[in-house]
Amino acid sequence: MSQSTANRMSSIAAAPVTVEIEVSVVLPCLNEAETVGTCVSAALQTLKRMRIAGEVVVVDNGCDDGSAEIARRAGARVVYEPRRGYGHALRRGIEEAHGRFIIIADADASYDLSDLDRFVEGLRAGDDLVMGSRLRGRIEPGAMPLLHRIGNPLLSGILQLFFRGRVSDPHCGMRAFTKDSFERMRLTSGGMEFASEMVIKASLAGMRISDIPIVLSRDGRISHGPHLRSFRDGWRHLRYMLLLSPTYLFVIPGGICMLLGLIPLILLGRGPAELADVRFDYHYMIVGSLMTILGFQAVMTGLFAKAYCHAARLFAPDRILETFRRHFSLERGLIIGTALLLAGFIVDARILVQWLRSGMGALNAIRPATRASTLMIIGAQINFSSFFLSLLGIFPADADDPPPLAAEAFDEMSTPRTSD
Repeated sequence: MSQSTANRMSSIAAAPVTVEIEVSVVLPCLNEAETVGTCVSAALQTLKRMRIAGEVVVVDNGCDDGSAEIARRAGARVVYEPRRGYGHALRRGIEEAHGRFIIIADADASYDLSDLDRFVEGLRAGDDLVMGSRLRGRIEPGAMPLLHRIGNPLLSGILQLFFRGRVSDPHCGMRAFTKDSFERMRLTSGGMEFASEMVIKASLAGMRISDIPIVLSRDGRISHGPHLRSFRDGWRHLRYMLLLSPTYLFVIPGGICMLLGLIPLILLGRGPAELADVRFDYHYMIVGSLMTILGFQAVMTGLFAKAYCHAARLFAPDRILETFRRHFSLERGLIIGTALLLAGFIVDARILVQWLRSGMGALNAIRPATRASTLMIIGAQINFSSFFLSLLGIFPADADDPPPLAAEAFDEMSTPRTSD
């Protein structure tokens, strides 16, 4: 019998759905025997106090300390996820949950599970995602290490800059969302970066997000430390944000590199220059040429990444790609690329003619040769890149065809949520 079948059978046996469940509290669990029972009891008591038809789903992520049985005795429905990882555990629990509203938290007693009212109220009011904010709320002494107090605001600022998300604490482990919103997000992460992915995709899809202050308490673990690894998991969050932001990873650095490279390539074309007693000669032209080529390649890689992300529906089209697509086509790319290639070839041909006329003697043509090679390399890159972008679907096959990357391609993720 497969594990997924076992999960379904255990779900049916443990908690037959006789009434419509409104709220499911999902707790990922890896050896939390000291706290999971308390968390389950607190959540169930809160749901009872709020007179909500609800359930608590605990995801056994490989426990070997009896956590699963403790959670079951406390009243939770336990499902099993063999793949280790925060994201894997939560995705399994959310998929198995019966409620139309989902609240997730940790099973280490660091979050107050008697404080579910505001999360439910936000979802009932129409929010797609209600985020708890430790940074706007209160962090009790010893609840968050100093390194995390520095790293969390830093990573949060990067996420807000890259994706314009208006969430003060996007890595908070306590949050609530609708089951429908979760399905539209199409989350895929298996590790701690799951927290970032949810906020990023909700922001990019234009979902309605609210932010409420909460209290972070010191966890109740005694036998072992936290599962979070500061540097490893911090890097996973940063890496994920960079991978989903080609503009900041490729386009902006590439554009700056190109600009810095073009300055010496243009200004030193006629001869050396001096600035504050520093002499700049053709050596800087060669460096400028390399920087221009490298920067251009980075910009094109950014466009490749954007085209792929949009074609794969990872997020909606942005202004850069849509503007580029409206004003550019395969044919225009080939014309520009071929023109630059021919311009560089003509310059090199003139150098060759001058060399032959001089009796094939010494030749001082480093400056024009550097410019020519730069033009030819970038021209060739434009030609090849135009074909590749066309292959990715950035250019319509016919001028009368609808844009293949128009916002409709994002409909499944960004379609407004229907009222109940």
